[in-house]
Parts: sequence; C-alpha cells; structure tokens
Amino acid sequence: MNTKPEHTPPSSHLAVQMQQAALRAEGFQQVREAHKQELVEDYVELISDLLLEIGEARQVQIAERLGVAQPTVAKMLKRLEGMGYVVLRPYQGVLLSAEGETLAQTSRERHQLVESFLLALGVDEDSARRDAEGLEHHVSKATLAAFQRFLDSHSLPENQSGHST
Repeated sequence: MNTKPEHTPPSSHLAVQMQQAALRAEGFQQVREAHKQELVEDYVELISDLLLEIGEARQVQIAERLGVAQPTVAKMLKRLEGMGYVVLRPYQGVLLSAEGETLAQTSRERHQLVESFLLALGVDEDSARRDAEGLEHHVSKATLAAFQRFLDSHSLPENQSGHST
C-alpha cells in the first residue's frame, strides 16, 4: 500500500499554467481591442450628437466636448476618414458616412442598454450614466444579450427598458 499523497505531475501542472496564461493573454488582447474601438465609437457618436443637436460638427466643438486639443481631433478625424466613418469638408465641418452613422447608432443603443441595466440594479442615474460610458465598450454581445434578457424579465418603467442590442 502506497501512503504517499498523490501530487499533480509537474508537466500537468505546467500545462494548466500555460492554458491559464493563454486565457489571460486572450483577455488582455480583447481589452486592448476594445480600447482602440472605444475612441472610434466615442468620436462618431459625438459627431452624430452634434449633427443632431446643432446641425454641424466642427473640430473646435469636438475638441471642447472631449476636452482635448484641436490637433488631437484633427489627427483622429483623418484616421476616421481613412476608416470610412467620416467625410471631412474643409471649412465646413465633418459629416458621418452611412457606416459612421450606423456605428454611432449601435454605440448609442449599447450605451442605453448598459445604462438601463445599471439603473435596474439600483445604481443612481448619474453613476449609471457615467459608468455606462466606460462599460459599453467592454462588454461582449453575449453579455449585452444577458442584460437585455434581465431587463425583459423585470418590470421597469418605460424609460428604463426596451432597448435592443
């Protein structure tokens, strides 16, 4: 009879550690990609908001709302133009392409869904609005679908539910 305690063989333990490291690396990569997309989405959503609110979106207005310098905005607008999201019109401001408007609308809907979910959990309105701004870019479609199912299964005032993913 063997009375020695059984141990995980070193090679098996190493394999588990390597698998865990790979999963963490995948998570880090997902966050980095979300950060890149976050800036793009914030810009197109803001441009859409400005166009809806005041009929134009100029670099100076974008810079003021984002709290950044105009050269920063100019660089990002060039990037967005290259991605096909905006149309730059010298001395006239910025327009969104159809693709840019679709991205802005999707981002807006995702924000509304996340904010509604936070409100349903009892988070105060100001915190929910602010937190949704950060979270909206970092949740997967599966998580958004779960948020929607939660909202659909709970009785909420009309202004807090009914957002689609």
